[in-house]
Amino acid sequence: MHVAPAYNALWKQLGLTSQSIFTDPRIDVWRDLPERQNATLDFQHELQSGRFHIKRYLQPGQAEPEARGIALLIENQIPTVPLVAWDVLPDGRGYVVSEDLYGYTAADKLIQEGVPFERLLEPTARLAARLHAAGLHHCDLYLCHFFAHVTIAEVKLALIDAGRVRRLPGRLMRWRWITKDLAQFRYSTYALPITDEQRERWLRNYADARDTNLWLLHRMIRQKTIAIARHDRRLRVRQPDRNVSIPRVER
Repeated sequence: MHVAPAYNALWKQLGLTSQSIFTDPRIDVWRDLPERQNATLDFQHELQSGRFHIKRYLQPGQAEPEARGIALLIENQIPTVPLVAWDVLPDGRGYVVSEDLYGYTAADKLIQEGVPFERLLEPTARLAARLHAAGLHHCDLYLCHFFAHVTIAEVKLALIDAGRVRRLPGRLMRWRWITKDLAQFRYSTYALPITDEQRERWLRNYADARDTNLWLLHRMIRQKTIAIARHDRRLRVRQPDRNVSIPRVER
């Protein structure tokens, strides 16, 4: 079991083991898919209360990439979830535990609740540019994976769902993966009150931050977005419960 040093004392107090992560009645499963379960564990430690988010992977080879992806983001100073613990059991099942981003909400939910996309436009574009400039790609760069803490004074962001975060390959292949990230973001804005003009300004902000040819990006992203839409329609038919929202923590 790999436990981050900052969480050792709390982990011991909670009495969790790699086996009990899959059986402990205190853990509340809120999404159950064929390949994984998403769950929460609310805790109290001394005078502090909090929540852990737990991904229980039911198939081999999934927990380690998630933990490695979070570590890559942290190493490259891309804000993300605090990694608490992870492990792979002898039977191939695995898990990743992260601490709740209290005060943060998925950006798409914020927009649905009335926060103007204008507040998030430049920050999300520049964070995507930082990700790629750091030599990384996300492979699931949908708006819902940008978690935001919005106040009158500022917008703070964190990237979640790092299971497919990887280092970008060499020059010949890297634009394939960058284009996929950008097309995923664009596609995820279509069901929201976001205008085409705002989408164009988002891409312009990204291109300016990367000093990249905007016309070339347009052409590649347009083609990839069509393919993503086709794939998403098929996936929603097969797994209608996949996009259940992460439950919020109340304090």
